[in-house]
Order: sequence, then C-alpha cells, then structure tokens
Amino acid sequence: MQTVLIQLDTDPHPSSFDQVVAVDSGIDRILSYGGVAENTVEPLVHGAIFTRGPADLHHTAIFIGGSHVESGERLLRRVQETFFGPMRVSVMMDSSGCNTTAAAAVAAAARHVSLPGTTAVVPGGTGPVGQRIAQLLAAEGAQVTLVSRSAARAADACDRIRTAVASCASPGRLIPAAATTPDETAAIAQNADLLFAAGAAGVRFLDSRHLAELTNLQVAVDLNAVPPAGLAGIEPADRAVRRHGIVCYGALGVGHTKMKVHRQALQRLFTASDLIFDTAAIYRLALELEADGPV
Repeated sequence: MQTVLIQLDTDPHPSSFDQVVAVDSGIDRILSYGGVAENTVEPLVHGAIFTRGPADLHHTAIFIGGSHVESGERLLRRVQETFFGPMRVSVMMDSSGCNTTAAAAVAAAARHVSLPGTTAVVPGGTGPVGQRIAQLLAAEGAQVTLVSRSAARAADACDRIRTAVASCASPGRLIPAAATTPDETAAIAQNADLLFAAGAAGVRFLDSRHLAELTNLQVAVDLNAVPPAGLAGIEPADRAVRRHGIVCYGALGVGHTKMKVHRQALQRLFTASDLIFDTAAIYRLALELEADGPV
C-alpha cells in the first residue's frame, strides 16, 4: 500500500519546499491543498481517515504548513478535534519550518551545554522560530530572556510561552526585554551562557566586537543566512566552530540538522496512526538524532 501525505497549507499556494522534502523522504504520494482554514479542514481530514481501514491508516499522514504559524497551530488543534476512536492518522505541524529549526538549534546547543539552569538570550524572540526556541529552553529549565524591539510584544510572547510550558516539571523563568541597537542587545546578553539570534533576514543584533566582549557566552547560534549576519563574525556554514572561545553555529550549520530532523519526522509519521509531531515531539526527535551522533 502506498504512503500518502496530505499537505494542508494555510497559504494560497502550498509550499514547494515542503513538497520537495516529502519527496526526498520517500513518500509515495503527496496531495497538496492551499488556503486551508479551520472551517474548511474537516472534509479533508475525513478523506484521510475514511478511505482506509484502521489497520491501514498508518499509511496516511497529514502535514500542516504555511507562513503563518499561529494559523498552523489552530489548524493542528482542529485536525485533532476531528479524529475519533481509531479513526485518526499521524500529523506533523511545521509552519515556516518553525519547529524543525528551533528543535535543531536548541539540540545543537545541548551538545555542548547542559540546559537546566543556564541563562539564554533570544534576540528576535517574538518571531515564530524565536518563540519556539524560548519555549524549548524554558521547558528544559533554562532562564530565558526574550528580546524584541517592542517590550509589549516581548511580554505577550513570554505569557504565551509560560502557558505552553506550565505542565513541565521545572520550567525556567521567562524575562521579556526590549532592544533596538546592538549595544543594547549586548548589554542584555552580558551574562548569558547561550545566545540564539532568530530575527528576520537582514536584522543585525550584534556587531563584530560584541561576541569577543561576551566573556560568559558558551554557545552562539545565528539563524540568519541572508547578509548582514544577525551575529556579526559568525559565518552561515559554521557548525560547532570556536570563535573567541565560543561554540558558534550559523544558519546553514543548523539547517543541516533541521533538514535531517524534518525528513526523519516525515518518515516516522508512517510508523503509526496516532503520532503528533508538534514543537515538543520534534525537539525530542532532534535530541534522539543528536544522541546517535551529530546530525
């Protein structure tokens, strides 16, 4: 029986990136739908769960994508609400690559530092990837300062993340902060162990002199591959490269892991009919892959 991935994209045109990754993951057929919303998804889910018997539903899975992460998360909840009894298929949500990118970045840092009790700073933290990095770090017990140009947006994001990690055994503290210049960001990061730059393309958070001045910093991750770098001095291809005594990762260095996590998650969707690959589950997969050796 062929494996079938049903791609539900909240944008008008389904992502070609996600389709190519699915092909490279060995999936037999991809059925792609664009402009999918909460009020239109039920017939598509019914088509997934009523066409094969319960014993064969693991051959069908759903991927939720699109550029608007909050819409993707609402769609994930609606898909799960449509399932009942054994009539369900496995689902992965990765709108804008938010979950696979955040999972790869935090798992990379965890190779070098034990996360509980560490101090982390996330410039660009109100974006889709930044929020999920902060969520994963807080769930691990790190103290996380989420930095935005807007103090109000930073505070709102921290409130959402606190709710998301409330059930964790020992969630870390979340601190909102505002910064509009590299000097202000450097001052916030002065005592940080970990630094994750997760802003939009072309946004510079630190100038070249700042990394050398952050003497407590152990790991720095810059997720911007488009010049200028978010953290000046880190190259996009850096992968555990030491600069000023700091372990550095660039966007392509993290992207290597992100792609492996993405493909592995897609493949695992077809091992059962009740798997949900959300932020936490994708991070657990990234840690598992890292434990088997650098991915």
